[in-house]
Amino acid sequence: MNRHHYGLILAGGRGTRFWPRSRKRSAKQVLNVVGERSLIQATVERLAPVIPPERLWILTNHHLRDEIVRQLPEIPPSQVLAEPAQRNTAPAIGLAAHILHAADPDAVMGVFPADHVISKPSVYRAVLRAGLKGAAAGHLMVVGIQPRWPETGYGYIEFPRGTAPGGIAPLVVKRFHEKPVLAKARRYLAAGNYYWNSGMFFWRAGVLLDQLRLHLPKTATILAALPPVASTRFASQLAHSFPLCDNISIDYAVLEKASIVRGIAAGDFGWNDVGSWNAVYELLGRDSSGNVLPRDSFVLDAHNNFVDARGKAIALLGVDDLIVVDTSDALLVARRDRAQEVGDIVKALEKANRHDLL
Repeated sequence: MNRHHYGLILAGGRGTRFWPRSRKRSAKQVLNVVGERSLIQATVERLAPVIPPERLWILTNHHLRDEIVRQLPEIPPSQVLAEPAQRNTAPAIGLAAHILHAADPDAVMGVFPADHVISKPSVYRAVLRAGLKGAAAGHLMVVGIQPRWPETGYGYIEFPRGTAPGGIAPLVVKRFHEKPVLAKARRYLAAGNYYWNSGMFFWRAGVLLDQLRLHLPKTATILAALPPVASTRFASQLAHSFPLCDNISIDYAVLEKASIVRGIAAGDFGWNDVGSWNAVYELLGRDSSGNVLPRDSFVLDAHNNFVDARGKAIALLGVDDLIVVDTSDALLVARRDRAQEVGDIVKALEKANRHDLL
């Protein structure tokens, strides 16, 4: 381990496509939707051989902070911060870079989503070490995932023609591409040098702050004026200042403009962003009829269904391709091919002021 290596885990999302299990106080990242441990616990566990928990910081929201502190006793509670307002990833990452650079001018930081699944952690850690090495050399490092299908829900990283997956040397990033329509996604897949943007980044904290001053000066100025994180004034000043930051992603704010961006065209380390209940279905073992069901289940002429219902017997008769998620106060029934639209139900609940279900 390198004592100048740190990690930032972004854990502020609501996971609305995992309603009704994902709520404001029990969002996707603190749920055990795959396996026995929550997604954020699994994230910390796979980082630990390279970045120990005492050098991890977590940015979340006030609804989730106490639960994250409870789930992760190995991380100092003072390093689990609740953002006063959601301002996307650029201010969040900038805040962490400001804190780390003040404590360690040689800090090199990795940025990691809290809610992804990685089934080949040893392969992943080779990418992690390569990212930190490239960052130490002064690059802004991104990680591209070789696409397995023409996905329209991810942004893409364009590498030079002929790029092959599995290398760990930093590559020039030609440009970033927004989420494409299906026809364009198929062209990206066929070309072979377009990779999914994983949302994992590596850089020196000081280099990132320099780039913020250059490309996002308002936010950089606000963050630079904060007192030290150990100060008694830090929390109140953060609550006042952070909502004034630009509401923008790090991709738009810095990465698409900077000239020092490099990327890793990663091999297969079993990455899945677990973006919907259907993604969970694809990750879990199925019975001979393609169903993912609780153990106490009875099935007659039912195929390719996903059921998450705990503490009761489940019977399926003559239904196919459904998602069924049961909680104490809500029941979701949806077609699997519309799993991405579950978040629209949350929007409808907000519009109806059903805060008891949010």
